[in-house]
Amino acid sequence: MYVNQGGTSSGKTMTILNVLFFYAINEGGCVITVAGQDLPNLKVGSLRDARTIIGQSQWLSTWFTINESTSTIRGLNGSLIEFKSYDNAQDAKNGKRDYLFINEANGIPYDVYWQLAIRTRKKVYIDYNPSERFWVHDNVIGREGVKLIISDHRGNGFLTQEEHDRIEAIEDPELFQVYARGKTGKVQGLVLTNWDIVDALPPRNEWKMYAHGMDFGFSADPTALEQVVLAHGELWIDEIIYSTGLTNPDIVQRARDAGVTRADMIIADCAEPKSIAEIQASGLWCVPSVKGADSIVVGLDILRRYRLHVTRRSKGIIENLKTYKWQKDRDGRETNTPQDKNNHGIDAVRYVALAKLNTQRPRGGRTYVTRL
Repeated sequence: MYVNQGGTSSGKTMTILNVLFFYAINEGGCVITVAGQDLPNLKVGSLRDARTIIGQSQWLSTWFTINESTSTIRGLNGSLIEFKSYDNAQDAKNGKRDYLFINEANGIPYDVYWQLAIRTRKKVYIDYNPSERFWVHDNVIGREGVKLIISDHRGNGFLTQEEHDRIEAIEDPELFQVYARGKTGKVQGLVLTNWDIVDALPPRNEWKMYAHGMDFGFSADPTALEQVVLAHGELWIDEIIYSTGLTNPDIVQRARDAGVTRADMIIADCAEPKSIAEIQASGLWCVPSVKGADSIVVGLDILRRYRLHVTRRSKGIIENLKTYKWQKDRDGRETNTPQDKNNHGIDAVRYVALAKLNTQRPRGGRTYVTRL
């Protein structure tokens, strides 16, 4: 699978279409699907680019036939390139193909992509402008067999100097990073941006420290249990529990089912001493978190010192990291206080940071330091 994350005019769509034409010419009878958000976007986007490629070559013009009414291109050897959109995942279950191109993927839902990709026999290509993080970053990039290509206009030799200059003149810093450099845009106001997604934790013999953090919830708020590992000078996070409606016995059972033993420290929200006592009585090692007047700020400051690697299965804390923002004052300016929502997994990790990575204890707090 090839993922082309590119800025504006980087040539990503034209490049992929040229590759698909190569397959169509060399593999008689092959089926290629170019999927987009909707047919109008395809007609003014990738289908128009395909027409341009064919129109610029007399040989391609005689080799391929474009059917405007069906939005398909046929080769002399029976190969088919179809330009299609899908209403939902059920719609995407119809038909199989040899090659798939997801064009401007941030306009297509993940479940539609998944249904198309699972029915593709050979290769999948994806392109998009990285205006913000979406399912490609969470569920595709970083997996085995996925090659990420980041492109921008500077590598496109078919642009005029005026076109290059116009892109380089983008003044907004965030927009410049996205459209002139092909870098992933950031949602404004997020508390933590120093994270990425990985498939698994490092090997056990590479751990320098580990502990579990737990934030309690029940009905509206989830209980979060997060494993935190220090390795290679970075923090690695694996989610054990992120669920509502769990009693303390439920929490203990789920933790044990996930492999947590009495030798594994759990640092839990100190606002719930009864729950901590019950979990401790069940045979798990559960201690109260450090809290104080500035513990939230100190804990977040500690987390910002490290690169955070979050396992792909950790859906709860991934959603937290994508939505946990600073509060704003009445004039719309960011404050130094985070919002008290979308933070349960982050709070659990913060408890570990305060207890085991803190060199400056919060006022009135206690620090628990343990060795592996």
